[in-house]
Amino acid sequence: MFAKRRTISANVSITGIGLHSGIYTTVELRPAVPGTGICFVRRDLDGLRIPALQASTTALDYATTVGKDDVSVGTVEHLLSAVMAFGITDVEIHIDGPEVPIVDGSALPFVHLIDAAGVRELGAEVAVLKVREPIEIVDGEKSIRLIPSNRLVLKYRIDFPHPAIGRQSFHFDAHSESFLKRIAPARTFGFVRDVDKLRAAGLARGGSVENCIVLDDHGVTNGPLRFRDEFVRHKVLDLFGDLALIGRPIVGEITANRAGHALHSRFVAAILEATAATDETVGETAPSQPLFA
Repeated sequence: MFAKRRTISANVSITGIGLHSGIYTTVELRPAVPGTGICFVRRDLDGLRIPALQASTTALDYATTVGKDDVSVGTVEHLLSAVMAFGITDVEIHIDGPEVPIVDGSALPFVHLIDAAGVRELGAEVAVLKVREPIEIVDGEKSIRLIPSNRLVLKYRIDFPHPAIGRQSFHFDAHSESFLKRIAPARTFGFVRDVDKLRAAGLARGGSVENCIVLDDHGVTNGPLRFRDEFVRHKVLDLFGDLALIGRPIVGEITANRAGHALHSRFVAAILEATAATDETVGETAPSQPLFA
């Protein structure tokens, strides 16, 4: 199974504050040639290149970070989810600081950015990763499982003991449903009770009511929500971005229960290990992904 390699058609950029670092950075997306992959370029550090691959992952507590030679780029998942949703396989992401801007806490600004740049097919194909046997990671009450399919389907369940969240589940078929309408607008969320602990650990320094759903013990303090189940939709968004670290398109039915970035990372590593020599790389062209209909 193969897919067309794609890149963007023009340079585009966006500037904003980092959710955890509190540092303002500018990200510029540039077209790339086939085989480049998705690559971060720290232009403030002599153009050090950091591939957006599982092997580059360095930290996963509250966001996904990729790094190389003690240099990193944090909170990459929202941007990567938009890149993956467009089917982009090759792009250079130039950044002048340590963290991708959080913007409004969702993937929507990055979707608009890529849409403004335009997407074009390259004269090459990439093998789509397709498993032959189920793969599952279980950690207590958390789990994530992949079963074979010719489509990419994400199913997510969460359960938070909070009156505004509780139990939520969501099903997203990436080959027939719109990422733009159903997933991209869903924002990250955090709890007032955790702020002091996070900031003491050097995190959430750029967090605010402008870029995060904020919850106290009773409800959402900066509503209204964009979706009634915005919380679980954002988890789907995060998973979509973390799957980009596989380094090529993937098909399969994925079911996640109470997972998060750390478990997503272990899951991607397990997929890569299990399919290193056995994944399907021949056959028909993969179906198109009309995620923005």
